[in-house]
Amino acid sequence: GVAAFHGFLKTEFSEENLEFWLACEEFKRTRSKAKLAAKANKIFEDFGVVLPLQVNLDHETREATRRNITVATSDSFEEAQAKTHTLMEKDSYPRFLKSAYYRDLTEQATSHRTGKPVHT
Repeated sequence: GVAAFHGFLKTEFSEENLEFWLACEEFKRTRSKAKLAAKANKIFEDFGVVLPLQVNLDHETREATRRNITVATSDSFEEAQAKTHTLMEKDSYPRFLKSAYYRDLTEQATSHRTGKPVHT
């Protein structure tokens, strides 16, 4: 499911929100305090500062995240990740479910289970 959604987002040139969300999930599993700081800075560099992977966050959230990573904890990206999740939930994901991309995937999955060929 995640790979299919990621593939769809790539077709819309908006995969950065999902990639950020996934990076945050991995970040939260980091137990080493030394690694937290390095990973926090890497995520912020990759998704918070420069294009093309800059996620769509308001200025206040971006600045709060910048402050949070000065002393990185597993919660440093919590607000930014939640806002990104909401954006995907209300915008990208509903479009994905209505897309030809998704329809084709479900038809392929259905035909694979039933053994019937897909007509494209």
